[in-house]
Amino acid sequence: MNLYKIIKRNQKLAEKRNPAFETNRFAKFLTYFMIAYWAALFLFLGITLPFMLEDTVPNMEPYHIMNQGILYVMVADFLIRFMAQPSVSQEIKPYLLMPVKRKKLIGTLLLKSGLDGFNFFWFFAYVPFAFLTIIRFYGFGGMFLYLLGMWLIFVFNNYWYLICKLLLGEKTLWLLLPVCVFGALGAAEFLIDGLPISRFTMNLGEGFIEGNPLSFLFVLACIGVMFFINLKLQQRMIYNEISKKEDTKIKRVSEYKFLDKYGEVGEYLRLEIKLITRNKTVKTQFRMGIIVMLAFSFLLAFTDVYDGSMSRFICLYNYAVLPIMTLGQVMSFEGNYIDGLMSRKESIFNLLRAKYYLTNLIILVPFFIMMFPIAKGKITMLMAMAYLIFVAGFVFFMLLQLAVYNTRTLPLNANLMKGNKGGNWIQSVLMSLCFFLPLMFDSILLAIFSQEVANIIFIVIGGGFILTHNLWIKNIYKRFMKRRYKNMEAFRATR
Repeated sequence: MNLYKIIKRNQKLAEKRNPAFETNRFAKFLTYFMIAYWAALFLFLGITLPFMLEDTVPNMEPYHIMNQGILYVMVADFLIRFMAQPSVSQEIKPYLLMPVKRKKLIGTLLLKSGLDGFNFFWFFAYVPFAFLTIIRFYGFGGMFLYLLGMWLIFVFNNYWYLICKLLLGEKTLWLLLPVCVFGALGAAEFLIDGLPISRFTMNLGEGFIEGNPLSFLFVLACIGVMFFINLKLQQRMIYNEISKKEDTKIKRVSEYKFLDKYGEVGEYLRLEIKLITRNKTVKTQFRMGIIVMLAFSFLLAFTDVYDGSMSRFICLYNYAVLPIMTLGQVMSFEGNYIDGLMSRKESIFNLLRAKYYLTNLIILVPFFIMMFPIAKGKITMLMAMAYLIFVAGFVFFMLLQLAVYNTRTLPLNANLMKGNKGGNWIQSVLMSLCFFLPLMFDSILLAIFSQEVANIIFIVIGGGFILTHNLWIKNIYKRFMKRRYKNMEAFRATR
């Protein structure tokens, strides 16, 4: 516990002493606002679900139905963690000279992750739900035991997520692990008669409510297994990172000679491709964006989850998610070698053009995947084209403005030993607007015009920004050059 308290206190001090502490206050406010929003949404669901389930399935108690869906809640929690929860912070270097065993240090950090408040977030829905459905049959004792059991399930899911996130950071192929596990559980649920997974989770939840020790022991055993696997994996990864010599042998060099004909823009396109493929931080960020983008594309194409009005939201979000993750950090990675870039005339202008062109090529991936829902009649070709052009024009125009205001260098090869925190309030505002403004604009247009007319307006607006991209990128470049000394000083200070 002393080690736990020391680590927690040191992490708080590290955040306060971080050069971005002052500039991140608005981002923290925005984070707290979003937490409050989702907490209110979960609270609303927790209050309304009992009455909805009573009307839908009158011959069963609502908590029985809710317990049948524990697997679905775990999948949703797993996906939310991938988008919102960072991996376990392994700031071990400052402790290596201290008389603390590495195993004990990792165990303490994993314990801290298990006790993290994120594991209680679903309680905004589960507490009112349990109060309205369980307390009248089993009293406060049954409600408390049920919530305790659900907390243990979320702790188990936390450690399961950490395993997948850690392995995925090493090789993208490990993405198959959660896909296969959840896929196998889904196949067992729907291909075997009697819905065995739902029946098992319903009995498990019933065991929590009744205080059955076997239910708690089962989940605790699963947590113990996940904790042990995490401990061994973290030890191995950290040992390799600290002790293993870097492999400096170049096995293959890709020159991308087909870009030579595009002059200096081609040179920067080559630099962008190598930045994505060779540096761990950028590669991981890009990989996660691709995964999220493909996940939404396939959900829209092959399931009925986002049918109806939600299809517009998913279509827009699908195009925007990867650019927001990558262009939202524009110039932050270049801060590592900004002095070299500034030694060449007009280099930043062509660099921004290269980033714009490459990102436009990347968002063609979800567009081609959209052919499946288009073929099934879930969305129209006009809507897919409209949102693609609008994102490539208006959203990219907003994101590239951050080239002027991003002043924090992000490490190219941040891994277990370094964090990836940065940004300022302008970055937070612009990235949030890139998510919400298109949706608000879409809703306003649909309230006034038909879907076809709204799509045409989107095409006109996006197409205008695309056709004039050289003009507004030139404007961004000029504004950047006016601030160049201030930005370069900030980049050097945060390396």
